[in-house]
Amino acid sequence: MGETTTVRRRLLVLFAALALGGCVHSTLEPASKAGWTPKDRELLANAPYRPAAIPDAYQRHLVDYRRKEAPGTVVVDTDSRYLYYVLPRGKAIRYGVTVGEEALAWSGVATVGRMEEWPAWVPTQEIKQRLGNTPDYVGPGPHNPMGARALYLFQGSKDTLYRIHGTNQPEYIGQAISSGCIRMTNEDAIDLYSRVKIGAPVIVLGSGRGASLFSSDIASRGGRNS
Repeated sequence: MGETTTVRRRLLVLFAALALGGCVHSTLEPASKAGWTPKDRELLANAPYRPAAIPDAYQRHLVDYRRKEAPGTVVVDTDSRYLYYVLPRGKAIRYGVTVGEEALAWSGVATVGRMEEWPAWVPTQEIKQRLGNTPDYVGPGPHNPMGARALYLFQGSKDTLYRIHGTNQPEYIGQAISSGCIRMTNEDAIDLYSRVKIGAPVIVLGSGRGASLFSSDIASRGGRNS
């Protein structure tokens, strides 16, 4: 039964990847350290976690983008484990992400209310109760679950308590296991951080809304590659 569930999940991820990536033109974007600070280079030179082999589908790609969001918008498709940073002229940068488990995931519309390099982690009471044996505070660094960068999501003046941030567990990119926040590799978090502005819209598509919206939009254009 467990194996059947695992196979089904892999098939769903594969279908979503095909719906979002295979039906549009995409180009693998080599990770660049051009935007890294000296602190980034120092802290990530000997990161205290094992390097992860990120599947090609979840590595950074430049893709055609068929939806109508304005450039500068961040769109998260939780079904397919993708985050899109919308560019001009029908393009977007697509990153693979780790998303929250269905019962913990947040969806909705927010804005980037705050941005921070190498943030500290202060677990909420809910997280401490659920996970147990969690410290009250974890200082900045590659050992920190928040990773190299964090975007704090607000609705109006209210902090939603959800973030888009780096991770010290890159092996989970492409899965749904986090406490609701959106995790990226530290390399991708640094890249996204360099592009996003305070006040940028963030749209997190809930379960069942992601791949269908993208694929139907592609289908309405005849499923053509550019």
